Amino acid sequence: ELISSLRSKLQALWEERELVLSEARECAERGEELEATVQEVCKPNEFERYMMFIGDLEKVVSLLLCLSSRLARVQNAMRRIDGNTDAEEKQSLNERHELLSRQREDAKDLKENLDRRERVVSGILAKYLTDQQLQDYRRFVQVKTSLLIEQKDLEEQIKFFEEQLENLEKSIP
Repeated sequence: ELISSLRSKLQALWEERELVLSEARECAERGEELEATVQEVCKPNEFERYMMFIGDLEKVVSLLLCLSSRLARVQNAMRRIDGNTDAEEKQSLNERHELLSRQREDAKDLKENLDRRERVVSGILAKYLTDQQLQDYRRFVQVKTSLLIEQKDLEEQIKFFEEQLENLEKSIP
């Protein structure tokens, strides 16, 4: 019964992931249309700034999500530490926790810098785009970010349930 429930949950998550991937493809198409518009109306150096921002947006958001996920896994492992855990493993977890915490703080700084760059890019685009086009740009940035977050979350959930299913299947003779 439990195996069936896990398989059902996994199937639902895989279907949801397909929907999110489809939305991501649509978002990418809107991004390409927006890119063509921006290239038409902006000066080459302004267009380059726009392109760098869009490229860095995905990298920085993905980095933050990855580091947060890894940090959460280490924190979970640290919560399971008990009297039987050897000192070397405890030290290793503490070191990884410190390293990941520092890296996440650095990534947060990158995100703040990216937010400032977004305001600059937005100011540049405001000179050239109509109000509707500017709204489309802002919606594109918002949707792109939220889809990245949703994809990462789904991947984590799928991984978790696949591990649970695998462990359960191994435990049954």
